[in-house]
Amino acid sequence: MPPVRSYTNWNSRKTDSEEQIEPYRKYFFICEGANTETWYFRKLIDIRRSLNIHPLIDIRLLEKTEEDKDISFPRKLIDFAESQKENSEIMFDKERDKMIIVFDADIFEEKVLDYDEVIALGERDNILAVSNPAFELFLLLHFEDAYTKDIKPNMEQIIKNKKDGNQTFIYKLLLARTGINSKRNSAIGELAKNVDVAIVQEKKINEDIHNCKGKITCNIGKIIESIRNDAGK
Repeated sequence: MPPVRSYTNWNSRKTDSEEQIEPYRKYFFICEGANTETWYFRKLIDIRRSLNIHPLIDIRLLEKTEEDKDISFPRKLIDFAESQKENSEIMFDKERDKMIIVFDADIFEEKVLDYDEVIALGERDNILAVSNPAFELFLLLHFEDAYTKDIKPNMEQIIKNKKDGNQTFIYKLLLARTGINSKRNSAIGELAKNVDVAIVQEKKINEDIHNCKGKITCNIGKIIESIRNDAGK
């Protein structure tokens, strides 16, 4: 099994004399993308204390390496997540810990037909974080008027998400908002500081990943909100 990088700021101690405390529950994020999602969740982890997440709840990002680095198809991501539960290095507790698999649903709009089967498979033992068409939609939601100004007027174009050169429609909407190349610039991760806005904005679109065919959909904010509400019991 190739190594996996686990990113966390759990129990950062100011001095070596401080007691080491183990988390009650760990939430592991595994992402389809290698850059944009990684930068976002790293920043989210960095600011976990300001998000009022329970002190016994840990958030970790599992970053794929070597031949696993390019795994992106949802079924393979699910298989990868299951294999990591047996990885002694990350110490996944099957009774308490949660694995969250983050992927885009755009491939299921036209190219792949087994979406329902993939969702059923993934939800057996994991939490699925899905964006339709893509993760850039979730990032766009970090702006207070994104739904009224960007999403609602462009629903048909967003769900089709056609490419203009190498840029998809939703990518171009995000680029217009941020001026940041979300595929190459780690500064896009700073949007995590506005996650409260994204949670509110997301409620204006479909959050039901079981019924997202042809619908602008995202449930990532909903999942982050549930982690914040986890009382560590």
